[in-house]
Amino acid sequence: MTEKFIESLERAKIFLQNADHFANVTFPLLKEKRLLLKILDELASSLVNIINAILQYEYTYKRIEIYSDARDNFNTFKRISSRYSVNQEQLNKIVNVLNLAEKHKKSPFEFVKEDKVVIMSNGFEIETLTLEKIKDFLAIVKYVNINVDLLIRERR
Repeated sequence: MTEKFIESLERAKIFLQNADHFANVTFPLLKEKRLLLKILDELASSLVNIINAILQYEYTYKRIEIYSDARDNFNTFKRISSRYSVNQEQLNKIVNVLNLAEKHKKSPFEFVKEDKVVIMSNGFEIETLTLEKIKDFLAIVKYVNINVDLLIRERR
């Protein structure tokens, strides 16, 4: 029986591979801007699984508590993220990806304008998503995914 944190790491890899393929193969081929939203969702899913893997690993070795509230768990992740070579700038980008994905899910209205996707919230706040932003997010998620995977597998 594999540990839960290994299963989460494997799921994180799959979501990351999907995002990478969409960004580097499918998007250049189709040039469909709305695909940026799908890539964002895949990156966010990868991050959620990476965070879950870290929390499950730390909980398994009785270093942290797991809470029923996702925000409390995320605060725990932020507190211990430096153990997994995640610096403050990367942590900020992780928060940015997750917040943007959440805004996309809750958005009543999204549209394409020139080379970007515009996500509008209920309060008429606007967020934009570009290929450059997606590639930046992709690089961060790859880095975090590789580091966390290596560190957890080494420490087992």
